[in-house]
Amino acid sequence: MITISNLHKSFGNTEVLSGVDIEINKGEIIVIIGSSGTGKSTLLRCVNFLEYPEQGVISIDDATVNAEKHTKADILALRRKTGFVFQNYALFSHQTARQNIAEGLITVRGWKKSDALARAQQILDDIGLGDKGDSYPAALSGGQQQRVGIGRAMAFEPELLLFDEPTSALDPEWVGEVLSLMKKLAKQHQTMLVVTHEMQFAREVADRVIYMANGKIVEQGTPDQIFKDPTNPQLIKFLNQVGIQ
Repeated sequence: MITISNLHKSFGNTEVLSGVDIEINKGEIIVIIGSSGTGKSTLLRCVNFLEYPEQGVISIDDATVNAEKHTKADILALRRKTGFVFQNYALFSHQTARQNIAEGLITVRGWKKSDALARAQQILDDIGLGDKGDSYPAALSGGQQQRVGIGRAMAFEPELLLFDEPTSALDPEWVGEVLSLMKKLAKQHQTMLVVTHEMQFAREVADRVIYMANGKIVEQGTPDQIFKDPTNPQLIKFLNQVGIQ
């Protein structure tokens, strides 16, 4: 069980998250939707303390961090439970695809280099990039780079995979291959919290869809409830704007 309780985050005088509460069951896929600037990406970054919330408690299995009272060890234990997929890939340009995936296993987990590289190659095989292990990011398409980014997050076998708009930086022709990989992970019951503007993905894959506005969860439910029978006026307006209603 993953629990996010009463999460608050501000930048200066602007409150970005205002008391967010989410419970996520093992194997559940939750997709967060909403207009730009509603706190979706900030929420994801606060879950593993890439951003530090001012208030709230986050628990993933036996790792718990209280935003108002924590240690570096608490945060490290929480981060070990998560994998983060960035919208801009965030690969090391001077490392090959295989090295990018292996790096965290070596530096964070203390694996032998040979073991980490072997595991990285297994992951590349699994994500359909087995022949790209020696390729540098500049030689890969955007879709391939993002799949390597997902593979890097997968290497840690995290309890929770966090996706921050993983297709937003991609040209349209590369979106499908990234979404296909995410669907594959969903079938393997990988727990995921996904911020995306891909409404069709949310409809097909999500167990639950959360709509955020003004730093709060305004409505949540199954994809059918959210997309076919929304009740909140803000959500209805948003769906109209994106061409769903």
